[in-house]
Amino acid sequence: MQHSKKKAAAVVTIAAFALTGCSAGGGDGTSSGDGAASCTPAGGDVTLEFTTWVPGMEDVVAIWNKENPDIQVKVQTGPNGNGGTYQNFFNQIKAGDAPDLGQIEYDALPNFLVQDGVEDLSACKDVVAAEGDFVDWAWGQVTLGTDGIYGVPQDTGPMALFYRADLFEQNGIAIPTTWDEYRTAAEQIRALGGYITNFSQSDINQFAGFAWQAGAQWFSSDDAGWDVTLTDDATTTVADFWQGMIDDDLVATVPAWTDEWNNAYNSGQVWTWNSAVWGANSISSGAPDTAGDWAVAPLPQWKAGDTAAGNWGGSSTAVLKGSDHLYEATKFALWLNTSDEAITALAEAANLYPATTAGLKLPVYADGVEFYGGQKIYDIFADAAVQVSPDFAWGPTMTQTYADVSDGFKAAVSGDGTLGDALKKGQEKTIDALKAASIPVTE
Repeated sequence: MQHSKKKAAAVVTIAAFALTGCSAGGGDGTSSGDGAASCTPAGGDVTLEFTTWVPGMEDVVAIWNKENPDIQVKVQTGPNGNGGTYQNFFNQIKAGDAPDLGQIEYDALPNFLVQDGVEDLSACKDVVAAEGDFVDWAWGQVTLGTDGIYGVPQDTGPMALFYRADLFEQNGIAIPTTWDEYRTAAEQIRALGGYITNFSQSDINQFAGFAWQAGAQWFSSDDAGWDVTLTDDATTTVADFWQGMIDDDLVATVPAWTDEWNNAYNSGQVWTWNSAVWGANSISSGAPDTAGDWAVAPLPQWKAGDTAAGNWGGSSTAVLKGSDHLYEATKFALWLNTSDEAITALAEAANLYPATTAGLKLPVYADGVEFYGGQKIYDIFADAAVQVSPDFAWGPTMTQTYADVSDGFKAAVSGDGTLGDALKKGQEKTIDALKAASIPVTE
């Protein structure tokens, strides 16, 4: 699979780092390639350090350690990436004592790349050969349109529509298949005193998933610099749709991930949630009184008959800069994210959804889910997982971008400005942040 420069997320900035040249490859597990460190076995017992925030990872890694006495992995768990782990990584990289492996979300990976914080894995022939194992867009998230490979895809967050099947049926409201139908259903539900969904004013990752589905391309780069476009036609279409829903009081606007949010779903005040596969557990834990009443359908489409999906979330397993054990680290990362044994264990321990095409078909995802009326909900997400566009790329300042746009979204919900205003201001501030970091920008 080839990734064009236009959709690359880091072409320009990588060149500025003069990454270390690769030694001549050969032998078990090695190859050669420009810009990649040598990938050769250590020739003795190795202990790797791995930092993650996935619950239950210790039990999964214990399976590896039992089967691989010569490559042992020590797991350290911490807060999620932006909750402190990423900053710890950067501090450790600077001090020269970073763990060998780290969990890095797809939207954060460009930031590590432009700061030269991750190793290029393209010298490891087993990693190169694994490309075909992954859904194409997930592989694009770790290659970033370049010749390098900067992580092994770990999990994904394809989106679908969670809905209260009982309430839709009782009130004779059709399950929406397009966003126009979704708006119509919202009006019918509001007339009954409820809301079709809650618009998140603090976490714009869901909105990014909507934009992704619509065909947006927020970031790209070429030899002249980065292009930042948070206000392209696709994103504007999405923003105008949700702004109309807000203006007409068709959506709730309670803060996400709060008791108030849980109660809105548990009480039946809110009827749907357009969310990622991991949202299945958020609903079941937050709205326990509604067990058996929910179902899952494909995400509504902008054009009837289309089959585009968005993505919300997902991480890679990256080798952090300075590791002396590239070969062993990638061997473990591939096992963790491609083997049936590990993917099944990750699903059972932490409900992770795989990035491999084979993983989507594993028995652990085949059964009906009692909370969702026995529906085989993962069949819906397996379809969505291969309907996500590979063209969407992240920028190197996403934490800043998220914060700026989120501030604008909160203002829009309170009637002070619009979602479009928030995106325009977020774009301007993102460009300013890139310039401040001496990263070339095209305007």
